[in-house]
Amino acid sequence: MARKDFEEIAETFEFLDDWEERYRHVIELGKAMDPLDDAFKVPATKVDGCASQVWILPRIEGEGPSATFDFHGDSDAIIVRGLIAVLHALYGGLSVREVGEVDASAELGRLGLQDHLSSQRSNGLRAMVGRIRDLAAEKAAA
Repeated sequence: MARKDFEEIAETFEFLDDWEERYRHVIELGKAMDPLDDAFKVPATKVDGCASQVWILPRIEGEGPSATFDFHGDSDAIIVRGLIAVLHALYGGLSVREVGEVDASAELGRLGLQDHLSSQRSNGLRAMVGRIRDLAAEKAAA
């Protein structure tokens, strides 16, 4: 069920020889993102459970389960910005119903992230996935 953008990341990972190159690619993805305006870096958008500062600002168009889910995110850690970019490629543009159907563990597992992130970063990644899923679920139920 992965989106085209995420498939492109997965394909790029297949061509990169080692984890250091993959790590640099994730960082480049993060650098390519526009920063989140400081006005949106507030407690309501902050993701709990991350070692770094992380903010996710949802942008949802439409109503009910077919509403389109998107978000803008940012972090004070460049690798985490890259992870946000990966999550955006995975979830951005799906309906709020589809967000809940994505097996994030399996999709992210294709990238091998769990084998190369510290336990704190892995916990933070799970927290970001949880926050995205919760935001979409709230809208799907409305």
